[in-house]
Amino acid sequence: QVQLVESGGGSVQAGGSLRLSCAAYGYTYGGDCLGWFRQAPGKEREGVAIYSGGGSTHYADSVKGRFTISRDNAKNTMYLQMNSLKPEDTAMYYCAAVCRYGGLSSPPRAADFGAWGQGTQVTVSS
Repeated sequence: QVQLVESGGGSVQAGGSLRLSCAAYGYTYGGDCLGWFRQAPGKEREGVAIYSGGGSTHYADSVKGRFTISRDNAKNTMYLQMNSLKPEDTAMYYCAAVCRYGGLSSPPRAADFGAWGQGTQVTVSS
């Protein structure tokens, strides 16, 4: 059974940085179909940074140049470095893995993924 565990969320002021981590258990990070989503109250879950196949990475337009996804396969851990945070980045952040249908939509959607972490809250104050 795949278990994903996020950590690293918290409260910061605008302009600050946070690094989220996602450790995987029962699953080996070795390919694509990995990524980070976020969901703010009353909004749909949004793909933030996703390994989208063929060595490509998808970033939401709103985070390009500020967020960076990375992973350490040896540690089975994925990261999201978030810099220059803005109040509009406030949301619950989730890591996701395991393609449900063997591939990803373009752009990737939450429905593409079969395994989710419990989420970690990021709050950015102005």
